[in-house]
Amino acid sequence: MFTPIKNKKVYQHVIEQIQQMVMDGTLKKGDQLPAERELAETLGVSRTSVREALRALEIIGTIESRQGEGNFISTSMERSLFEPLSVMFKLNHGSSQDILELRIIIETEAVKLAARRIEKEDMVILEQLIQALADAKNENESVIIDKEIHYKIAEITGNYLILSVLNAISTLMESFIKEARVRIINWQKERNLLLQQHQEICAAIIAKDPERAAKAMHGHFQTVIESMENLDPELE
Repeated sequence: MFTPIKNKKVYQHVIEQIQQMVMDGTLKKGDQLPAERELAETLGVSRTSVREALRALEIIGTIESRQGEGNFISTSMERSLFEPLSVMFKLNHGSSQDILELRIIIETEAVKLAARRIEKEDMVILEQLIQALADAKNENESVIIDKEIHYKIAEITGNYLILSVLNAISTLMESFIKEARVRIINWQKERNLLLQQHQEICAAIIAKDPERAAKAMHGHFQTVIESMENLDPELE
């Protein structure tokens, strides 16, 4: 299964080999890796190199270490994308505009897929989320539910990559949604506008109307853009 390694920066090659085995399906979610000693012997490297590789893989979320049990391929690997993207975003002085553009590209098309693929049980959940948004007692609750709606739409698409990308920017998304809601409320002086927009998006998806859903999502993002330009004229 593993092949011996003879090169510099050995731990990096150990990482690459394990990642490749995940990519080609040799290793699957929840699979247990061999013990450090066995890995070192199989790969022909030191236990120190194996340990460094496993530590790096755990940090980026590819594997999870369980006390007294060993190392396992992560069962929630989509989260492993988060740290690299977050670091790149910060190092490159990422802005709200960057997040907005990414969301427009992904979510305006995602709602079309969701409208085509939605099942009855998903319709019930969307309706419940919209009701929860209407019943929210404060903005903190609204932000959480707002995010849940967008993630549920991504899930309904049935496209794992779409959901994984949004999961990868989860913290950035939550921060952006919170900031955007504050901007819009301060600009429009109206919380109901956001509720109405989310109601229209979800209603279109439930009605299995892709074009109407895309139009509603586009309108929502247009409101975000206008609020950003209104409060930050330099973005115009």
